[in-house]
Amino acid sequence: MNIAIIPARGGSKRILKKNIKDFLGKPIIYYSIKIALESGLFDKVIVSTDDHEIKKVAENFGAYVPFVRPDELSDDITGTVAVINHAVQWCARNKYKPEYVCCIYATSPLLQLDYLKMGYEALKSSDKLFAFSVTRFKYPIQRSLRIKNDSIEMFYPENYLTRSQDLEEGYHDAGQFYWGTADAFLEQKNIFSDRSVPIILPQYLVQDIDTQDDWDMAEFMYSALYK
Repeated sequence: MNIAIIPARGGSKRILKKNIKDFLGKPIIYYSIKIALESGLFDKVIVSTDDHEIKKVAENFGAYVPFVRPDELSDDITGTVAVINHAVQWCARNKYKPEYVCCIYATSPLLQLDYLKMGYEALKSSDKLFAFSVTRFKYPIQRSLRIKNDSIEMFYPENYLTRSQDLEEGYHDAGQFYWGTADAFLEQKNIFSDRSVPIILPQYLVQDIDTQDDWDMAEFMYSALYK
């Protein structure tokens, strides 16, 4: 059995009601629910939320919302793995025994089915614990800068004279999906480790959404892809 879990708490601060905010005509969580349901990969698509409005929206789009997430897992500091752990434990107590679990973020309208399937196949065919989406940094991280006391300094000054093309490429979490074995989530294993398979996404399919500027950019990107 495979289960998708979409975390969607109600207390977003920087973008009010982010998980159900209108994104080009639909609540943004709709896009994650839709691709999970249409993928054919999952026996259950569960939304984990503490918010009754999110619960209603998610159920209207076909997701399963069988519990209300407890307050201690709905604050600003609780990590995603703990939320998935709670949902997988609930499944185990209620006769759902998943082999593979996929966390899909509620704010992932750019998620593509091919990459979601690629993550599943990569995990199944390996001895790894996780497979998740990453993308390349647009600029070499070895030449990154910081502002300190109103001045600029390099994080890695030893690379001041190194050409960009001579530096190793860096990657970051794309924040879309995280496949894992149910046991790995239950044991709260570290996702960012050598026990994970990277699924590399092109940069034009990745946009973190934390500010209104991010939101606007994601809408532009989505419109360019589908309109």
